[in-house]
Amino acid sequence: MAKISQVDQDLIRTIAELVNEANLAEIELEQDDFRIRVTRTLPAKEVVQVSAPGYAPAPAAPAAPQPAAAAAPTPAASAAPEDLAASPNTLTSPMVGTAYLAPEPGAKPFIEVGTKVAEGQTVLIVEAMKTMNQIPAHKSGTITRILVDDATPVEYGEPLVVIE
Repeated sequence: MAKISQVDQDLIRTIAELVNEANLAEIELEQDDFRIRVTRTLPAKEVVQVSAPGYAPAPAAPAAPQPAAAAAPTPAASAAPEDLAASPNTLTSPMVGTAYLAPEPGAKPFIEVGTKVAEGQTVLIVEAMKTMNQIPAHKSGTITRILVDDATPVEYGEPLVVIE
């Protein structure tokens, strides 16, 4: 193993910059009897709990009767996620991971609402097991909805974008 005094300090700085720029948690290089590993602790993402509108408890004693249409959730609102996943216009996640809308932090997003895309064009990235997987458009068309936020977890089959 090479001693630290013999290591090129510029190489270490360059590797550390690469870790930061690529938003990596760690990188390890090994050549012959030389091995270097640079790691960093990523800040924990803030977890925000959100209540779904249709799941709030009903009031114990309503003051006045309410119309039936106002009391029940609309069919379109409750069935929307299921309809989106089944739609041929919806691109769904092929894996569990974290969705990124841009190639790197601070970069311009791959797509925006109104962007015209060709089949096979990268529309976002899903990171799974520290591997960045480019997710291509499943068809040509125009992006009408982006259903995920940048750097959010996604599940297999979860709707990501709508291309019409």
